[in-house]
Amino acid sequence: MASVPVPAQAPETDMDEAPRLLISDLLTLLESYLTPEQVREVYRAYLFGAEAHQGQLRQSGEPYIYHPLAVARILADMRMDHKCLMAAVLHDVIEDTPYAREQLANLFGEEIADLVDGVSKLTAIDFKSRAEAQAASFRKMMLAMTKDIRVILIKLADRLHNMRTLGVMAPHKCRRVSRETLEIYAPIANRLGINSLRLELEDLGFAHYWPWRHRILERATKGACGARQELVATVETAIKRRLAQEGIEAEVVGRRKHLYSIYRKMRDKKRAFDDVVDVFAFRVVADRVDTCYRVLGLVHNLYKPIPGRFKDYIAIPKSNGYQSLHTVLAGPGGAPLEVQIRTHDMQRLAEAGIAAHWMYKSGAGGEGGNPQTLAADWLQNLLEMQRTAGDSVEFLDHVKVDLFPDEVYVFTPKGRILVLPKGATLVDFAYAIHSDVGNACVAARVDRRLAPLRTLLRSGQTVEIINAPTARPNPAWLNFVVTGKARSSIRTYLRNLQRKEAQALGARLLEAELAGHQTKLEDIPAGRLAAYLADANLPSQEALMAEIGLGNRMAALVARRLLVGGATGTPQGQASAGTAAHPLAIKGTEGMVVTFARCCRPIPGDEIAALFSPGKGIVVHRRECGNLGDFQTQKDKWLDVDWAAEPKGDFSTAIRVEVTNRLGTLATVASAIAEQGSNIENVQSRERDGMTSNLEFVLTARSRHHLARIMRRLRQIPQVVRIVRVSR
Repeated sequence: MASVPVPAQAPETDMDEAPRLLISDLLTLLESYLTPEQVREVYRAYLFGAEAHQGQLRQSGEPYIYHPLAVARILADMRMDHKCLMAAVLHDVIEDTPYAREQLANLFGEEIADLVDGVSKLTAIDFKSRAEAQAASFRKMMLAMTKDIRVILIKLADRLHNMRTLGVMAPHKCRRVSRETLEIYAPIANRLGINSLRLELEDLGFAHYWPWRHRILERATKGACGARQELVATVETAIKRRLAQEGIEAEVVGRRKHLYSIYRKMRDKKRAFDDVVDVFAFRVVADRVDTCYRVLGLVHNLYKPIPGRFKDYIAIPKSNGYQSLHTVLAGPGGAPLEVQIRTHDMQRLAEAGIAAHWMYKSGAGGEGGNPQTLAADWLQNLLEMQRTAGDSVEFLDHVKVDLFPDEVYVFTPKGRILVLPKGATLVDFAYAIHSDVGNACVAARVDRRLAPLRTLLRSGQTVEIINAPTARPNPAWLNFVVTGKARSSIRTYLRNLQRKEAQALGARLLEAELAGHQTKLEDIPAGRLAAYLADANLPSQEALMAEIGLGNRMAALVARRLLVGGATGTPQGQASAGTAAHPLAIKGTEGMVVTFARCCRPIPGDEIAALFSPGKGIVVHRRECGNLGDFQTQKDKWLDVDWAAEPKGDFSTAIRVEVTNRLGTLATVASAIAEQGSNIENVQSRERDGMTSNLEFVLTARSRHHLARIMRRLRQIPQVVRIVRVSR
């Protein structure tokens, strides 16, 4: 390949753009920590990338190669290895040039080709929407990240440089990219502990997504800091003097608060600017952990600590490995002062996070913070979510949910600490231990006391999960769980459960249809069934039964096709002439693939009919239900059903009880219902004329006879005026 000349100096830049980096600048930096051979390899990748992108320009008008160079420079500042830097220089080659992954693998090896491919978007597939395409590309990148963490580091550096040069884009594109940055990439940087990247991504995303808010807040912050400069200097001097008196050597730095964190606190906590910006931040960096605790005592002695505002992240690190002591003090004039105390190793890890594995190989890990191990745990969770997510959009939603900035720290009975997002419940805790524990949980103890599964967790609690072998996830849990792992595991279990139930129902439906032709499924020749499966593009007999059970294929049509030899005949949905199939017997144990309509709430003893709902299964109605009228002529959706000889379980129905307004009437009626072995699922009260009220109960009944006994018992209550069964 022909060599590409190295420019002598960088072109002039606009004020809104980041300075353009030259390959010579990058190589000079790399020589400070890489071997000459490794530097030559990076330069070889640059020559290939420059030729591959020859003639391509960015929207700013500059040669495209400046962007990969800038991405490599960001990673070089993090002291990444030479293969990561080579992949950074080549990261857009597969996506934006004619070169394929195989060519990169031949020239630079499989490892670098995998890194570049992991960062590249999916472009060869047609998606229904831009959101679906973005979600699919994100899922591909995250899966690649679980194999090699450097994929996401390259992507974060790529996003950072794009954000630095975002000003040349159209306003609507700026907002779209900025929102994605604030919702996904900045939280990922935070989750991996790379604070330096996170802060810049957040501020740039804030500046482009809400430019006016950013400008006004920046102006106000500068004014406030300028006005209180003397106070900051006074506090800094006082802390340094006290440390010197005790013979403690430590760095003390007063710093301006992060602009986006100020805005987020104002927005989320509904606080005025003056209530937020008055919290001045100081960082004390000491030599050892015990020195940090000594410093904490000294600053508490110097200024009074504000109760409830102390956090020990040294003893219990954050989920990304961050360690520090945080305390808030009442400073001169009562102004709140935030002080962070940490060691030099903790400071390096706070800025580099997972990248410390490459930056500080000799001493990464500090005094207990291990971002690599914690990141590996998170990646394992991502792998599990990736396997269980239904599609890419669902996976992206799970990841977004999992990137919570606030955390709670709770203990298992054996003393293990689990870090969960703020708002997590006992079910989230159970799934954080293991998916099997979550699937089988029935109750929990918090600090040795039984608590509802939807109970919100608080830091410091000890939680014990109680399991039952026959238990299974409740769909209602999806209304309150917050972690991506819990949500994904519950949905996957329910999907698989529905499929199993659909297979059982489909087999019954098909057998019922075949019985009308005096035959059974086992009598159908295996070759004929195999031919039908191949013709229908179905992998197995179980898949066929699931399709029938979910209402995606009509049992009558399948039966006819199997009886006539599997040839393509009547279009799907047309019933076979002369079919005398037996009505399907509804047992009440079919699960999620048979549902009972809420509009009429049928119970055993009612005359019933059913409709197919594609993808869901069968919906059972009472025959007199008004909602059936539109479907009478649609034979492809109609299904003859009847109750089994002995239906199992309780069925929901609704009654309206008109009562006189007297003290304790509701309790009397509810008690009478419970006496008859019925459970009240819901009750609503509506006053009619001041003298009487209507109580509408949704309750359980085993049959019409059971419901009749309940209604007879209620008529014996003096306050009851009238009772009717209702449809809603």
